[in-house]
Amino acid sequence: MTVTSTINKAVRRVPGWVLYIVGAAYAGWLFFLGLTGGLGVEPIEALEHAYGDVALKLIIAGLAVTPLRQWVGINLISWRRALGVTAFFFVLAHFLVWAVLDVQRLSAIWADILERPYVTIGMAGFLTLIPLAVTSNNWSVRKLGPIRWRKLHKLVYPAAVLGALHYVWLVKGLQFEPLIYLAITILLLATRFWPQRRRATA
Repeated sequence: MTVTSTINKAVRRVPGWVLYIVGAAYAGWLFFLGLTGGLGVEPIEALEHAYGDVALKLIIAGLAVTPLRQWVGINLISWRRALGVTAFFFVLAHFLVWAVLDVQRLSAIWADILERPYVTIGMAGFLTLIPLAVTSNNWSVRKLGPIRWRKLHKLVYPAAVLGALHYVWLVKGLQFEPLIYLAITILLLATRFWPQRRRATA
């Protein structure tokens, strides 16, 4: 048995709902750390960044599902919906910590969205993900039809780029981690076109 088949067999044994439980538990643990001083002297800012970091990693993991299947043979398709929904959950948590615990006032929230470009970009990414989260269920697939549903869920592509840009713009000074996330995001999106180009020239 190859390594790929072993991985695929292991993945099939773990249902997607396990990711929901793990994600919720980790989010709760981070919140508990924030309440008890485990996130340092700026717990709100640390919690906000932690939620956002997990969200971006999960979005990138979701983008990696198709390239891994096409190029490596690892099939994580059964986890893709759970990855996407859990990612949105962390994006929502990131937004709520910022809006409710950090900024607190509606007028200040609106001012930040209009005046701070990294907040504007982040909010655009968040709003782009909302219709994807709402339609991440079997009923929506039947209602919209598979073709329209797949087209709608391609909104994850600009949402991922916006999220990565939000992170790059957010940090102070030159830091490589946000740039690495952005580069990986662009690379994963670029792989969507490589198989098509290869078939066209074959």
